[in-house]
Amino acid sequence: MEIAFIGLGNMGGPMAANLLEAGHALTVFDLDANAVAAAVRAGAAAAASPRDAAAR
Repeated sequence: MEIAFIGLGNMGGPMAANLLEAGHALTVFDLDANAVAAAVRAGAAAAASPRDAAAR
């Protein structure tokens, strides 16, 4: 399953981490570059914009 997450704050960040741990392909976007970088280190792909995230 391929999933895109827009927003990696208090709710989105932990949800994204759980999906990555479960082995799902995940694309993420957030205005906070540090949040995106943390998700990428955990195995997510970064999107350049919300539209880019949805298109994947």
